[in-house]
Amino acid sequence: MDIKSIIRTIPDYPKKGIMFRDITTLWQDAGGFRQVVDQLVWPYAGVRIDKVAGIEARGFVLGGAIAHQLSVGFIPVRKKGKLPAAVIGEEYELEYGTDTVEIHHDAIKEGENILLVDDLIATGGTAAAAINLIRRAGGTVIGAAFVIDLPDIGGVKRVADMGVNVRTLCEFEGD
Repeated sequence: MDIKSIIRTIPDYPKKGIMFRDITTLWQDAGGFRQVVDQLVWPYAGVRIDKVAGIEARGFVLGGAIAHQLSVGFIPVRKKGKLPAAVIGEEYELEYGTDTVEIHHDAIKEGENILLVDDLIATGGTAAAAINLIRRAGGTVIGAAFVIDLPDIGGVKRVADMGVNVRTLCEFEGD
């Protein structure tokens, strides 16, 4: 199955010049969704993974399915102010300003192996912040898995340069 063909592209969203890669069409396809989860899980067969961390919001859907498949816990990596208990956060740079991602302070035990998951990697800024956050919490990031890579933007290299193995399933050229 060609995963890329199931992903809808919406031009000029959220702003003019952006080609938004809408993964919800992939989730609606039972076979495609199963294939994506299986392909993101297979490389970690036999690897000790304690938890999957999914980046808000589409990473929650994928991360939850992957955590279920691996029979491990799930950690939501959320935008600032969205989690109800005590948190730790990591600020990162955006094109114009900064943002922050957070996890609950007790989400990770020292030495746990964490698989980071999201639907798409572009600049790698959010993924890098999540990796730093997981490491500060005492976890080891054993890999980062994404359905879509936008290789022209360089996020995979950024995450790989942090010493994290990156898995992607398809690429879209451009932004």
